[in-house]
Amino acid sequence: MKIAIGCDEAAYNLKVELMKYLDSLGIEYDDFGSKAGDVVLYPDVAEAVALAVAQGKYERAILTCGTGIGMSITANKIPGVRAAVCHDVFSAERARKSNNAQIICFGERVIGVELAKALLKTWLNCDFAGGGSAPKVAKINEIDQKYHRC
Repeated sequence: MKIAIGCDEAAYNLKVELMKYLDSLGIEYDDFGSKAGDVVLYPDVAEAVALAVAQGKYERAILTCGTGIGMSITANKIPGVRAAVCHDVFSAERARKSNNAQIICFGERVIGVELAKALLKTWLNCDFAGGGSAPKVAKINEIDQKYHRC
């Protein structure tokens, strides 16, 4: 699995810690920025990462900002992308199992590094369960296509 990861300046430290964690797990990733000291608009980073996921260049992605909310809102504007802000283990699990979220978003100002690692581990180790969730995700995709004509 190859992962895309990106942040704004508000969550640079969390992104760096998560990259170290991915290294320890042997998971390959590409860093979409920001770099140390850069001031960026989080929508630019979220758009680049989400587009790369939608194009199939990455199976999954991690986005971090102050709250995770702005990254999630922006990423979800890209057709075919399902991004979820997660601040607890149950939500991280359900984001994958029930909603087939390809992108997880964290807020550095909301959660600490160790919790972020636990959430990431849970999310990475889960697959879409299908079953009763499959028609719901299919409906999300249908709505996405209906309103995002390319």
